[in-house]
Amino acid sequence: MATTGTAGSITGTRLAVCNLCEAICGLELTLTDGAVTGVRGNAADPLSRGHICPKGVAIADVLTDPDRLTKPVRRVDTPEGARWEEIGWDEAFDLVADGLSRVVNEHGNDALGVYLGNPNVHSLGSMTHGVAMVKALRTRNRFSATSVDQLPAQLVAHLLYGHQLLLPIPDLDRTDYFLVLGANPLASNGSLMTVPDFPGRLRALKDRGGRMVVLDPRRTETAKAASEHHFVRPGSDAFVLLALLQVVTSEGLAEVPSYVDGLAAVESAVAAYTPERAAEHSGLAADEIRRLARELATTERAVVYGRIGVSTQEFGTVCAWAINALNLLTGHVDQVGGAMFTDPAIDAVGTGLIGRGHFDVWRSRVRGLPEAAGELPVAALREEIETPGQGQVRAMLTVAGNPVLSTPDGPALNRALAGLDFMASVDIYLNETTRHADVVLPPTTALERDHYDLVFHLLAVRNTARFTPAVFAKGDDQRHDWEIFREVALRTTARLKGRQPALKTRLLRRARLSTPPAVLIDLLLRRGRSGLSVRRLRRSPEGVDLGPLRPGALPGKLQTKTGRIDLAQPLVLDDLERLAALAPPADDELLLIGRRHQRDCNSWLHNAERLTRGRPRHQLLMHPDDLAARGVEDGATVAVTSRVGRVEVEVAATDDVMPGVVSLPHGYGHARDGSTQMGSSSRVPGVSINDLTDPERLDVSGNAALSGVPVRVSPA
Repeated sequence: MATTGTAGSITGTRLAVCNLCEAICGLELTLTDGAVTGVRGNAADPLSRGHICPKGVAIADVLTDPDRLTKPVRRVDTPEGARWEEIGWDEAFDLVADGLSRVVNEHGNDALGVYLGNPNVHSLGSMTHGVAMVKALRTRNRFSATSVDQLPAQLVAHLLYGHQLLLPIPDLDRTDYFLVLGANPLASNGSLMTVPDFPGRLRALKDRGGRMVVLDPRRTETAKAASEHHFVRPGSDAFVLLALLQVVTSEGLAEVPSYVDGLAAVESAVAAYTPERAAEHSGLAADEIRRLARELATTERAVVYGRIGVSTQEFGTVCAWAINALNLLTGHVDQVGGAMFTDPAIDAVGTGLIGRGHFDVWRSRVRGLPEAAGELPVAALREEIETPGQGQVRAMLTVAGNPVLSTPDGPALNRALAGLDFMASVDIYLNETTRHADVVLPPTTALERDHYDLVFHLLAVRNTARFTPAVFAKGDDQRHDWEIFREVALRTTARLKGRQPALKTRLLRRARLSTPPAVLIDLLLRRGRSGLSVRRLRRSPEGVDLGPLRPGALPGKLQTKTGRIDLAQPLVLDDLERLAALAPPADDELLLIGRRHQRDCNSWLHNAERLTRGRPRHQLLMHPDDLAARGVEDGATVAVTSRVGRVEVEVAATDDVMPGVVSLPHGYGHARDGSTQMGSSSRVPGVSINDLTDPERLDVSGNAALSGVPVRVSPA
């Protein structure tokens, strides 16, 4: 990979990484005079093996995006409206520290709210320094994208295995039977399952005689590639999963590992959830449910996997528990081809780098919702801002997030943010959320900073390690995210009144926050058993292969107090009473679900021309029979109404959704109240599904139930 020229005019090839989704694909960039002129997958990468998706091709578009902020800006309110002006970094840091500390000094620690968006887990600096900053601010009003995404899975991992990220991963490269619920890895590239090149891995599964079975209310890209697909009504997955368990336990198909307790309680709890009952709620025939259960239990190498669709519903925790119980009771956990545990070079779980998590240690002030792993459900954020009293959120710090578009009832949160005393954001864009900030601090982007995946190596279908140095040096007037977190933490805490930590604690905090991420990664690598270091990984920038997932991790990896797995979890079994009270859906009821596109990255990249060209994909998908029943023509503009909101959008007729189901994509709906998502160049039409989702609909974990929202559709 020879290069020529100076740092500002590099010509040649460089290896990079795409950190826009969980697949963490290796890239090979072609550079001409310092500009990226070509992007392709790195065939030598031991995990991604040359795979690349459209987002990876667009990675350099973020670097050169004219809408991207590169210097701090502050909002100046004028009679004509808000305008933004660039300011220096010292002034910006002081404004943020003054604003945050003023609110905390006047109203207490919990008057500050913090929201962390999805991109934080994709950034090395956020993982090594962002958590330390949040802890230093000492507020209990912490929120993140976790509670609109994956909280049930993490909570169940904590309950069963003793750690929130001790998650069994499908051994996709060796399984022969892959049962998928509410997941679309052909679009997402995997989720809580780092699986680059899913198409190639699926072809290999079929070539060895294996099968993938998909249960989903929409015929997704993954469903179309499956060996078989069955429609299930949104929100009914718990009935189907419990019926699968009922068949396994009642027909003597269970194969209980020696370290698992609670079988009798599980048998009793699921006895009433027969396939016939599941069919009534889900639309999936009872005979099919029995067949799937028997195939799962009698196939030597098999695994059940569920993702967004089962997490973001009112019984997400029941679903996550049932998936784990099925894998455990069919003998498919910690076995080749089943659900296995990774052995990463930096074991952030085993070493305690990431905490085990906890649940319901405190509750939200207004609605009394339980915390999980130190965070409150983001569905409670709006009411915590608007409701007066001790602990009312009066200032916000958001980091790489856009909750106005990505959390329930976005318009209500949008109004609430406008009433804050102070707000600061760490973000590279002015979007629907950050436009409320008094100061925006923009970090460098992916190609300008070093990268190592602390989390996604924990979730990968193969053990690998890769350290990727920055392709481009940051400018003199730019800051990495970890440098921003250091200054915000140190300057804000120095201004807080009252008792300060001991001098030794303050010095240790300063030293910890001032240590570059690469140094911390090197120390963590050297503590591990892989024999790796940053120097060694620099010599192998394509990554180092540490081999396939290995059986025999359990019970040794368990972090439960007993060193065993107890399936009889009261939180889950008690919630079955709430499930039992559900009535089957009415024939004329419409249920709203989201959808993901491979060219989208949640609520951003919608101003990237190469990702937004082609046919529009913002429409409401609706079955032709449902359109006809309402006298609506294909392509017409319709009004979609839920308990909390109303939107107007074009409708597209398709039998890819089951009757009674409508679908809107997640992350759309830019330019509310005259703003645009990023500068003035957002190119994607459409509406936000979260103008319709309901903050009152929650799973027992506190995760938002974004799927299966009852709506009405009528001509606009």
